[in-house]
Amino acid sequence: MKIYLVTGGAGFIGSNFIQYILKKYSDITIINLDKLTYAGNLENLKCIENNENYNFVQGDICDRNLVSSLFEKYDIDYVVNFAAESHVDRSILDPETFVKTNVLGTVNLLDISKKAWELKDEIKSDKKYVQVSTDEVYGSLGETGYFTETSHIDSHSPYSSSKASADLMVKAYFDTYKMPVNITRCSNNYGPYQFPEKLIPLIINNCLNKKPLPVYGDGMNIRDWLYVEDHCKAIDMVINSGRLGEVYNIGGHNERSNLQIIKTIIGYLSENVDASINESLITYVEDRKGHDKRYGIDPTKIKNELGWYPETKYEDGIKLTIKWYLENKKWMENITSGDYQGYYNRMYKGY
Repeated sequence: MKIYLVTGGAGFIGSNFIQYILKKYSDITIINLDKLTYAGNLENLKCIENNENYNFVQGDICDRNLVSSLFEKYDIDYVVNFAAESHVDRSILDPETFVKTNVLGTVNLLDISKKAWELKDEIKSDKKYVQVSTDEVYGSLGETGYFTETSHIDSHSPYSSSKASADLMVKAYFDTYKMPVNITRCSNNYGPYQFPEKLIPLIINNCLNKKPLPVYGDGMNIRDWLYVEDHCKAIDMVINSGRLGEVYNIGGHNERSNLQIIKTIIGYLSENVDASINESLITYVEDRKGHDKRYGIDPTKIKNELGWYPETKYEDGIKLTIKWYLENKKWMENITSGDYQGYYNRMYKGY
């Protein structure tokens, strides 16, 4: 029975991954280590909280004693590190928190994993550490071209720079200690359980509550959108078959501008929920500092080596996502009842 230590498993992608992996495999155990900050919520995992193969531990990946105790208690086979401060706007307000969690927390996990897995001067060959990273470490693209695994690191925000720093430490552990690692770099994810500071759930929530829809700058910043379940499938493949030390880009080949995303959501809600929801809610706000213009990922490597491809077309995925939020309004109400409103007011100047 393989034992997974999934860090940040109560967050958006982490909780989707845990649900996916428990549905696929019956002969595994998952330990979910999550600090339960504002974006981590155990409601995301209610459907599996009583699963005998699942254990939750509240704690910080920076807590050396706690992480060490988990390796002493369990013979952990895989570490999958989702734990991260991940919102660019928050990183601009508070860079230090991002460095502590994303860089120092990663180093803590790497070092404890290495010590637990060492056998004399070698590390056990059946273990693996997977760092879940982001395409934002590559910086910004022009109108053409795509990020590949050999693209230069050129991060611009405190968030992306903290993730790039963590990636380099993971690489260093492979190069120096032959640590069994992989790094995955994904494009923008969307789907169920995403905290509503992110674009898609933010716009859905504001539309339903007839609140202004904040659009940075001219709204023409372009992102590549990946349905979260497709991302979970890719991570599973990397865990099982990824070549050690390799980086794998995971992209959806679904490039859309922020304005296109917003208008798609407005159109669906206007047609299916409330005809009074319209584009008059769009409110242009001052552009984000250091706002990258375009991201686009070339996933050829993971397709050729592991056979992965994004199965969910954007046109289907966005409908599934909107329907999920419509069917889970109570989840949204609970999520937005705390820190979210004050943060929203600070970011969008009271809108």
